[in-house]
Amino acid sequence: MNRPREIHSFNLNGLLLEVNYELVWIPAHIMGEDVAHIEVRSIYPTAAPLPIAKGSFYANSLPTSIVTVAGGPVAYIDVMLAAEGGAP
Repeated sequence: MNRPREIHSFNLNGLLLEVNYELVWIPAHIMGEDVAHIEVRSIYPTAAPLPIAKGSFYANSLPTSIVTVAGGPVAYIDVMLAAEGGAP
């Protein structure tokens, strides 16, 4: 099944990060609410550790409404980075 995916990139203190976001990873008729899937990885330098993960890759599935309320996938990741002290 080919699901629509958003791809965003941004700079965090010299790290180029890529955010991959699937708005409807699991549809509402299965879980009662749409579930999204979000991934973050370090693009440059390759495999640089992330403040929100044990390594250079972070993935999570969560209700789509949480990402929407945060302002979108990049804003959601910004909030997480700020909470971990990694945001500028």
